[in-house]
Amino acid sequence: MNTAVDDKEESTTFKPFMKHENVSRHSNQGGTGMDHANVAAFIGHGVEFKGIIKYQGNVRIDGQLDGEVHANGTLYLGEQAVLTAKITAQAVISKGRITGDIIAREKVQLLSPAVINGSVVTPSLLMEEGVTFNGTIEMNSSTIPIAKPEESFASTMMSETLTSA
Repeated sequence: MNTAVDDKEESTTFKPFMKHENVSRHSNQGGTGMDHANVAAFIGHGVEFKGIIKYQGNVRIDGQLDGEVHANGTLYLGEQAVLTAKITAQAVISKGRITGDIIAREKVQLLSPAVINGSVVTPSLLMEEGVTFNGTIEMNSSTIPIAKPEESFASTMMSETLTSA
């Protein structure tokens, strides 16, 4: 009789605060407009991060972030997300709390119970009933900065502090 345990686990690359995977199985947690297929980076609930995140693709944050987010895709913020940050992305879909400025080249969707304290620059804005918004909105698409071709989001840049609650 063979008593050895065969540990055939799927290999997933982990960084201290980010889990790289396709998290489409979580699509029922975000509500309307939060399609999580092809999420390239994930900061989970209970994780605190200070620094700058630059990423190619979609990012999902359910933890706390203090710094900057630059995503060349969609930034998804879950209901538990708390950001004090400057955000630049193709699109932002939020149910969380943001203090800071948002620049979205395509759209911003604020889903209840999102709280925003800061400015939003985007050509398209959807805000559900129940959202708290304190700030300014600019919707002139000609003022939205477009990333220069030589700017690459191919790598992730992180710095400073990471703690897990």
